[in-house]
Amino acid sequence: MPSPLWARKPIASLDSTGSGLARTLGTRDLVALSIGAVIGAGIFSTLGTAAAGEIAASGEVIRYGAGPALVISFLLLGAVCALAALCYAELAAMIPQAGSAYAYSYASLGELVAWIIGWDLILEYAVGNVAVAIAWGGYFESLVSPWLHIPGWLTHGYFQVQAGAAGTGAHAEVMQALLAEAPRLAGMPLLVNLPAFLIVAAITWLLVLGVRESTRVNNAMVLVKLAVLALFVVVGVQHIDPANYRPFAPNGFTGIHQGAAIAFFAYIGFDAISTAAEETKDPQRTMPRGILLGLAACTLIYVIVGAVATGLVPYLQLKSADPLAHAFEVAGLTRFSWIIALGAVVSMSAVLLVFQYGQPRIFYAMARDGLLPPFAAKLHPKYRTPHVTTILTGAFVALGALVADDAATYDLTNIGTLFAFTLVCVGVLVLRVIEPDRPRPFKVPAVWLVALTGAAACLFVMRGLPAMAWQGFGVWLVIGLALYFSYGARHSRLRRGLPPLASEVSDSHG
Repeated sequence: MPSPLWARKPIASLDSTGSGLARTLGTRDLVALSIGAVIGAGIFSTLGTAAAGEIAASGEVIRYGAGPALVISFLLLGAVCALAALCYAELAAMIPQAGSAYAYSYASLGELVAWIIGWDLILEYAVGNVAVAIAWGGYFESLVSPWLHIPGWLTHGYFQVQAGAAGTGAHAEVMQALLAEAPRLAGMPLLVNLPAFLIVAAITWLLVLGVRESTRVNNAMVLVKLAVLALFVVVGVQHIDPANYRPFAPNGFTGIHQGAAIAFFAYIGFDAISTAAEETKDPQRTMPRGILLGLAACTLIYVIVGAVATGLVPYLQLKSADPLAHAFEVAGLTRFSWIIALGAVVSMSAVLLVFQYGQPRIFYAMARDGLLPPFAAKLHPKYRTPHVTTILTGAFVALGALVADDAATYDLTNIGTLFAFTLVCVGVLVLRVIEPDRPRPFKVPAVWLVALTGAAACLFVMRGLPAMAWQGFGVWLVIGLALYFSYGARHSRLRRGLPPLASEVSDSHG
């Protein structure tokens, strides 16, 4: 008798027609959600590190940068994500459920793998959003600084300052001064990132109100960010110096590979739209279109912006927390810098919105299967949103953004997402073998080639991440397995022969 750890959930039980979530989204909404999630912290923050690399205070190279070959890194990532996106599209059309990769793994690879993926996706959404919120706070401070002075102890979290003060150089001196000047509470320096906390609180409130309202706000932010990036390209292309493209790949393929691993944070949001399956009209047709069109549009944008940025200034000068605005400053185009900062604030707001949208729906799906407590499956009586998990996720991210350091969370988010992509590619093949006659509204072409190449490509990109990311990922998985065996395995509705928990609308006090 097979172990219940590998028990698969029948696809028929994943039919979401009885879901309490409201179906309001079309293809354009999904493409906008994809752009909202993908065009954000990656292009406005990690682009500079991907081009220039990372060098320790001792002069040791931590990671090599891609240089002007950054455009090849982006194309490599686009190809890797396209393979995974095709697999996502087949599963999203066949299993249109809010659980995304969690639901797909439950149907193909079994309960234990599904739990691991669900736990893993927390790295992608909640932990990654802490880093995005902190980056948002930095751009917001630079945007309002000409008109409003905010004390440094209100814009830098405790652990961010402690980490910065431990280093060397001008940045470390600033952090050390901030640590010395901060007010004290019971002897502890009071250092909080208040703007990051407040933006997460605002996004959480908006998401509780409903997906339709959230999507409208996201669509507006997408238009703003595209306009700002268009301005960067139009102005920047007129000041490109061809000499900046030489040498094109200063660190060879090693730089391209490691640059891609750094820049992968730019792409992690495209799968977030698969969590919208139960709020999408005609998901069998709409989900594949939204996933593939969104990824194609985002890859094109990254390649164009990367080509302009590395041609505008020498690639080493892109090493900055705000590489696009910094590139304009180096090129003498300072009158446009504030517009770039505004675009970054809007872009990262959209990323926060989409990631905060995705995480509660993963919890929602897991709670219906009994792997999480039933309260996580409650819906708001008026707005029909999973408000309990939305608020809990918002509280976690807001408190993390208030005090955390964002340096390590990017790599941790990257490795978690790549692992999820790998298992989605494998899951497509498993279902093709064990359920070959299952209706598939969208089918991956050359499925064995695409799925196996996609899984291998994701693992290859993961190899470019530092050892610290692998160690942190291992610790995270151990914690997740401990939670599964202490709660999820004992309450699994599949193990007990029970149907998924019906979506429960909480009372007016819930």
